[in-house]
Amino acid sequence: MKSDVISRRRPGAALAALAGAQFTVMLATSIVNVALPGIRAGVGLSDSGTPWVVNAYGLAFGALLLAGGRAADLLGRRRVLLTGLAVFALSSVAAGLAGSPAVLIAARAVQGMGAAAVAPASLALVMGLFPPGPGRGRALGVWGAVSGAGGAAGVLLGGVLTQAWGWPWIFHAVAVGALAVLAAAAASVPRTPVTETGRFDLPGTVTVTLALTTLVWGLTSARGSGWTDPTVLGAFGLTALLLAVFVLVERRHPDPLLPPRLFRTGRVAAGNVLMALLGSVWIALFFFLPLHQQQVLGLSPLVTGVGQLPLAFAIMLGSALAPRISRRAGPTATVTGALLAEAAGLLWLARIGAHGGYLTDVLGPSILIGLGLSVAFVQLTALSVEGVPQQDAGLAGGLVNTTRQVGGAVGLAVLATLAGATTGRAEAAHQPYLEALTAGYRTAFAVSAAVLAAAAALAPLLARRGPAAPLGEAGTRPTPAAHN
Repeated sequence: MKSDVISRRRPGAALAALAGAQFTVMLATSIVNVALPGIRAGVGLSDSGTPWVVNAYGLAFGALLLAGGRAADLLGRRRVLLTGLAVFALSSVAAGLAGSPAVLIAARAVQGMGAAAVAPASLALVMGLFPPGPGRGRALGVWGAVSGAGGAAGVLLGGVLTQAWGWPWIFHAVAVGALAVLAAAAASVPRTPVTETGRFDLPGTVTVTLALTTLVWGLTSARGSGWTDPTVLGAFGLTALLLAVFVLVERRHPDPLLPPRLFRTGRVAAGNVLMALLGSVWIALFFFLPLHQQQVLGLSPLVTGVGQLPLAFAIMLGSALAPRISRRAGPTATVTGALLAEAAGLLWLARIGAHGGYLTDVLGPSILIGLGLSVAFVQLTALSVEGVPQQDAGLAGGLVNTTRQVGGAVGLAVLATLAGATTGRAEAAHQPYLEALTAGYRTAFAVSAAVLAAAAALAPLLARRGPAAPLGEAGTRPTPAAHN
């Protein structure tokens, strides 16, 4: 097995490829934000159709992460990773060549499906390459750096490419990056034995995927139609019904998609709750901050992207320092302090003015937010997979990504509604448009700070660590299978 030998000698090469996969997935999440006006004009999107360029990717990504994680455990993580990257690259090319709204939105949905395979498989491979200890801490620091920097880099690259060559190149660039990562992963990531021998839980996968799809669809629709719209309420009601069916299916299936043992090990449950709260603020930050820079401060797409660089650098710095901070202060204190630091940065950002500037209103808070966000993300990712049996590593990676994505969808829908309501009241009170818009953004940032403060108050739950589950629990006997 030549690739096994290469990986043992050069684990850094495998880590670089896996981090590149995660970076590409996160890049595709935010790279379209700045380019939306050009995309709308280019393919003839309507007002109601434009948000679905973003929503189609996020919906497919969030809804299929659990299925992607379980598939990685059953079929082989390397195989699922490479397949996901290929699907991701091809759908990116299709999105760049799209000449109609239907083709573009469909391509973005398939792109999200590929991402749902890549993210949990790559995280599980990282956990397998680096055993518990300082090495794994450093690897997760790299993971956190590229995850956070990918969102900020997407805004920058989207602005540069849109302004220089037009919106199709944002998708072509993502495709080129995905193909490069695919080649690097094929050369450096080892073939690992499949250790899970259970059956794929198709009924559970279908019901939970449909439940997450209807939930995210309802939340994204609520931003435009309102929370009391019958269609939105119907989506939430169907979500509740599907989740109830999912619980019944899981109780009866011999190899459930979410086995109970997963929540009895390590800090999985507490880590995922806090990751959902962090995600609810994270996604919204990268939505509102570029809008404020362009709509209120009047910055161009390119300058807006450049303005994200300090945030990206702060994220990379915090991710590098996170393992060292955790070893000295302990994981619970580290998470608490990081969440409070990010909350303080958002409170600072909530003081923006309609006639302010980037240097006075945005730069300082961005650095503080980036440091807190990155440290919290690295630690919560590590804690959410800590103590999980190797047979469930892919599923645990899918779960923590799911909670972040779904938390982000919930947070963005709620914060966008609150911001819109605040702006509407300000306009009704005859405030100038820019001041009304700024008031809405201030509300979103202030509420985000409150959410993180609540998350910090819940951080002591991380101290309640359950026993690590041994391999082979719940009737499974993992045995080496064919390499993949």
